[in-house]
Amino acid sequence: MPAREHSIYMSGVGGQGLVLLSNVIGSACAAAGIRALTGEQHGLSQRSGSINVHMRIGEEIRSPLIPVGGADVILSLEALEALRYVEYLKPGGIVLMNSRVQHPIIETAEHMKDKTARYMSAEDVRGRLSKVTEKIAVIDALSIAKQAGNPLTENIVMLGTLSTLEELPVPEDALRQSVADNVPKKALDVNLKAFELGKQAAFERLCNMVKCRK
Repeated sequence: MPAREHSIYMSGVGGQGLVLLSNVIGSACAAAGIRALTGEQHGLSQRSGSINVHMRIGEEIRSPLIPVGGADVILSLEALEALRYVEYLKPGGIVLMNSRVQHPIIETAEHMKDKTARYMSAEDVRGRLSKVTEKIAVIDALSIAKQAGNPLTENIVMLGTLSTLEELPVPEDALRQSVADNVPKKALDVNLKAFELGKQAAFERLCNMVKCRK
């Protein structure tokens, strides 16, 4: 049976492993015989610049780029980046958002001028996103990654969260195997633990809003 059409817009900042995350999902699709196209846009990663990846899954897909209002899911490794690209989310779509906030330099510059200004928080971001959809899961991926044994596994934590979605046409076992194939062998156990903890977080924060796999 052909994979149903599904579009995931992934965003984050440099150094968070977004490209690895997209490679893991793409490799899982290939191994499962599912057609997927990706389009990557890189920012100033060495300065925590914005990075985003379009991923479209389905036999009838011809372009790797998700049209505005066409993403089933926005998966963001950084909270502000979820808000930056919310125009890509379809009405009523799903937002999987890391609670981590890395404020851009331009925002810091404004605060130097106005000492009363307040930085935007993850809850502020969620409030704005709620005007577009109610299906928002805020995941403290950094704390979970530390619990897994390595703070650099935030991306795999979020992958574990994504894997629970019933509408995702990529099998969980293919995703898990792709993690094993794409991360260093010495870091495999930590990454698989991060994946499992990400799943647990989804059952706590996501599955009361959307249908999840058993």
